Amino acid sequence: MSARIFQPARNAMQSGKGKSDLWILQFDAETARSTEPLMGWTSSSDTKQQIKMRFSAKEDAIAYAKREGLAFVVQESAAATASKRPQKSYSDNFKFGRTANWTH
Repeated sequence: MSARIFQPARNAMQSGKGKSDLWILQFDAETARSTEPLMGWTSSSDTKQQIKMRFSAKEDAIAYAKREGLAFVVQESAAATASKRPQKSYSDNFKFGRTANWTH
């Protein structure tokens, strides 16, 4: 059984950073999903793929995986490696003596 430890991406529909500081341990699927012939629903006998465990730190998630004997992979978030945008306010557009090209 293997697991994946990652930090979830920020919600694209909101500007907040809620729950983006948590680390999640999620189990990988061991068996493939099957289609139920009568209704066409997909199902699986593997219930561990439904579990998402939340940790406050990456080290806590790694310690749990090692303690339980799980094979795991740590995926660093893309936000940690991305460059930060400079903070800029709306009033900076109308500053006296600004150096950007003024078009009108």
